[in-house]
Amino acid sequence: MLYYLFTWLKQHFNLSGAGVFQFITFRAAMAILLSLFIATVYGKRIINMLKRKQIGETVRDLGLAGEQQKKGTPTMGGLIILLAIVIPTLLFADLNKVYVRLMLLTTVWLGAIGFLDDYFKIKARRTAQARGEQYKKSDKDGLAGLTKIIGQVGLGIIIGATLYFNDNVVVEREIITDGGTTVGIHPGDKKVNEVTRVMDGEEHRFARVKTPITTIPFVKNHEFNYTKLVSWMGKWAEDYAWVVYILIVTFIITAVSNGANITDGLDGLAAGVSAVIGAAIGVFAYVSGNYKFADYLNVMYIPNLSELSIFIGAFVGACIGFLWYNAYPAQVFMGDTGSLALGGIIASLAIIIRKELLIPIFCGVFLIELLSVMIQVSYFKYTKKKYGEGRRIFLMSPLHHHYQKKGFHESKIAVRFWIVTVLCVVFSIITLKIR
Repeated sequence: MLYYLFTWLKQHFNLSGAGVFQFITFRAAMAILLSLFIATVYGKRIINMLKRKQIGETVRDLGLAGEQQKKGTPTMGGLIILLAIVIPTLLFADLNKVYVRLMLLTTVWLGAIGFLDDYFKIKARRTAQARGEQYKKSDKDGLAGLTKIIGQVGLGIIIGATLYFNDNVVVEREIITDGGTTVGIHPGDKKVNEVTRVMDGEEHRFARVKTPITTIPFVKNHEFNYTKLVSWMGKWAEDYAWVVYILIVTFIITAVSNGANITDGLDGLAAGVSAVIGAAIGVFAYVSGNYKFADYLNVMYIPNLSELSIFIGAFVGACIGFLWYNAYPAQVFMGDTGSLALGGIIASLAIIIRKELLIPIFCGVFLIELLSVMIQVSYFKYTKKKYGEGRRIFLMSPLHHHYQKKGFHESKIAVRFWIVTVLCVVFSIITLKIR
């Protein structure tokens, strides 16, 4: 909103200083500062409000060190993260850009699902207390698992369909004429329009094309077209590629969202990991959204992507600001309100910047946490069926609880998982040149 205001002032009154809002770097920096301010200053007020409403965490007795100290700590603190993301984006971003709109939708959509899940859990506790019963936290409280999955799938369909069909979602390729033959436009590319730029004193022609492609790490010819997955259909492949693309997008959003949700089990763990991942995604978005860097690194240039820097800046600022109150000992928990949104935001950003195949690398902690649960449950069921008693691979899942059982302090586990995430994101950034 401020972006439009200062643009209008610049156009009509030539107001001194108003032009600074045309610079994305300035608006991204302001988004970071404002998100930090909202999370730290107004975050305290939200925490006090949650305390007054008696919206506290109920802790199951899992035999973990320090778990009873967390009882009654305010939950649903994800509201702080959501506000610290949405408000700066609305103020400083160009809301006409399709990518910005998609990310705002993702934030609000998954935040609402998480909010309802947390709300129904709190309602179940209060109902038990009103009946004079002792409340025991159960996985059946909150939204049904199927309901959450349906919500995530619905969002995945919207994002996948928008990215596939919207004419503003394009990549740019240089048009080169070699002996009368035009090269640079790949088979399956649907040309939208052309632009001309002066580079090194010469004019270069570029075509903006629609194509369902992504980046393959470690491969010289580093583009993969999703149409190839249905190439066996022959001439019908292009007509049905959208189905495969939407299914893949939906799977990624659902998986990463649940991975972040499972990771949120220690003070500062999910917020810290998400902040590091967000910074890495910011690097990818900046490189792919600047045609000079994209040309130098030989990565696909995605027009209009640079505006997403404002949202990413707010996202990183919100995660870091939330750590002010969520670091050990936590004064507030994000709950599903925050964790589902964080994972969905990261997945959606990765898909938009065409780096979804790098998710297993820079989201390595989310992946390991999710796999630890799947392995533990599968092995337990298998051994119970075969031997009559369930056996475990880990002392407890998710993986961070395994280390708690081994005697590690939760703050040490969280910091070490942050460090692992830093290594993962640095390695993923290196893939820009390793092919």
